Amino acid sequence: MSKILINDLLAIDKPIIQAPMAGVQGSELAIAVSEAGGLGSLPCAMLTPEALVNALTQLCESTTKPYNVNFFCHTSPIPNLEIEQRWQASLKPYYDQLGLSLNDIADGSGRRPFDADTLALLNDFRPSVVSFHFGLPDEALVDQLRSWGTKILSSATTLEEALWLEERGVDAVIAQGLEAGGHRGMFLTEDLSTQSGLFALLPQCVDALSIPVIAAGGIANPKAVKAAMALGAAGVQVGTSYLLCPEATTSAVHRQALSGAEPHTALTNLFSGRPARGIVNRVMRELGPLGDAVPAFPLATAAIAPLRAAAEAQSSSDFSPLWAGQNRSGCQAIPAAEITHWLMS
Repeated sequence: MSKILINDLLAIDKPIIQAPMAGVQGSELAIAVSEAGGLGSLPCAMLTPEALVNALTQLCESTTKPYNVNFFCHTSPIPNLEIEQRWQASLKPYYDQLGLSLNDIADGSGRRPFDADTLALLNDFRPSVVSFHFGLPDEALVDQLRSWGTKILSSATTLEEALWLEERGVDAVIAQGLEAGGHRGMFLTEDLSTQSGLFALLPQCVDALSIPVIAAGGIANPKAVKAAMALGAAGVQVGTSYLLCPEATTSAVHRQALSGAEPHTALTNLFSGRPARGIVNRVMRELGPLGDAVPAFPLATAAIAPLRAAAEAQSSSDFSPLWAGQNRSGCQAIPAAEITHWLMS
């Protein structure tokens, strides 16, 4: 059972990790949370090498506090023309409505797994914490990170995944409950029926693991922080509550959806090819949130991107991934430092 708090493990003042949220933040949010005593996180899977260097440079120039850089470690799929054509055919009526052509679809997924080239870029910065989604990269890459003194975190959505990560020497496991917004970190199975809520998953992990367990999913206010810590969490990871902060780059349509009265979220694979939780919008309602014709992660992104851009230009979120957790009660349009202090109040 975990006894050490992440304050001690990660050399931070508060046991709060700001969840890395690709597409809705850059380094500014991470800096604000780290300066407030938590652990700010930079999502890196969608950054080009140049953008990654620029973001890390800004972090190093703006704070001396620890920060976390987060990467995906999926296996890049081989494109399947038949699946791609079926996916595009299902989206064609929307293309027609928006006056678009399927020829507008660009190559590329926008997400790359952690690799040796990325490791080489990190060498000049040697971040104090690196976290992963979808398991772990090659062991040799992880060993190099460890040689710098970097702490390694990774997400688990089942007890089996948590034990797998512990066996491979991570410093702490992030137990991601089903309530969490954004992509599920699942990697040992694609069976969504294995996924459970945080307060079912967390005690299992705390009891079975000898390393710290960080709670993620539905942690949106001080009461949820206290509840997670009472169940043995060494700290918490919070994402949704930061989405309305001025330091976040959350789009106008996303902010509007978060501020609306409709609280319904669902897991969907339509935007990337992997299950992720977001606010239900038109395309999720009409195609069903989980589609069989969707290309493998992250190839589904390419065909949705032109629809998203055209709709958002008309102030519509019909085709936007509106990532959010089930508990939006902590969303406030106030500085990230205030959110961080409030969570520990």
